[in-house]
Amino acid sequence: MLTIRQLLASRILVLDGAMGTMIQRYKLTEQDFRHNWFESHPSPLKGNNDLLSLTRPDIIRDIHRAYFEAGADIIETNTFSSTTIAQKDYGLEAYVDDLNVQSAKLAREVADEFTKLTPDKPRFVAGSIGPTNRTASISPDVNDPGFRAIDFDELVHAYYQQMKGLSDGGVDIFLIETVFDTLNAKAALYAADVLKEDTGIEIPIMVSGTITDQSGRTLTGQTTEAFLISVSHMPLISIGLNCALGASMMRPYLQVLDKKSPFAVSAHPNAGLPNEFGQYDETPEQMAHQINEFLQEGLVNIVGGCCGTTPEHIRLIAEAAKDVKPRKFKGNE
Repeated sequence: MLTIRQLLASRILVLDGAMGTMIQRYKLTEQDFRHNWFESHPSPLKGNNDLLSLTRPDIIRDIHRAYFEAGADIIETNTFSSTTIAQKDYGLEAYVDDLNVQSAKLAREVADEFTKLTPDKPRFVAGSIGPTNRTASISPDVNDPGFRAIDFDELVHAYYQQMKGLSDGGVDIFLIETVFDTLNAKAALYAADVLKEDTGIEIPIMVSGTITDQSGRTLTGQTTEAFLISVSHMPLISIGLNCALGASMMRPYLQVLDKKSPFAVSAHPNAGLPNEFGQYDETPEQMAHQINEFLQEGLVNIVGGCCGTTPEHIRLIAEAAKDVKPRKFKGNE
């Protein structure tokens, strides 16, 4: 079977869409987040979507299948918040290993199911590694600018544990995504390096940052080029952008990555900007039209969707990408 690096040399790969958006369609109750695992847990758990890999694996399988049926080559595990740091808010740090291993196994099972059906189109599993709800670079206390809610070593420990679980569960890729603080991302990259030394297993890494507004900077103030330089010491398979902006506003920053990046470039934007109710209104047709501009301009190697996107969005994006040549970069020239 071809590796993801080999495939990137020949065609544009399609990433899946939003997990949370799809979960919302099921109108779940508190009991769905507790079923057979957390029946007596003292804190409310509704909204802690990563738990569904344990309590409602049927739903997570169905979402993965829907994205593969829509044309995705890569699906993300349901582990965006599966670190001890993020789960501490719920008092569920002890379940982080279970969350990562089982989420990876679920995704692996569905990916292998689809690869078996069409061996000429292998499917891949990306272990979703979110930024956590702490930042190593900014103080959460305006009265104490030097204070940090977390330090580098704590982040490394948490990311190492998550990556170990994802690796044990069988992921093909680590996707360090929605990076708003590059110091957090560097902790994740360091953890991946240590894990490789400890296990002898090297898992390819994708990194995807988020531009928080039209200033073109991350939350911690880096430009797109600075963000790229900050993580380029690692042999990544791709660098990209996701979340925050819709596709049309993301384009100038993808142009920077296209010009400067020695790696493949990825983009999985939101379905536009959220409306006053926090919902995303951009239709699959509108989003596919905007992403087609990325494709025709030769800006990207991997495309997909973030907040507000559904299998309907991914289906049209996959159709737009299927006959387009991939962006040229150092690894595929």
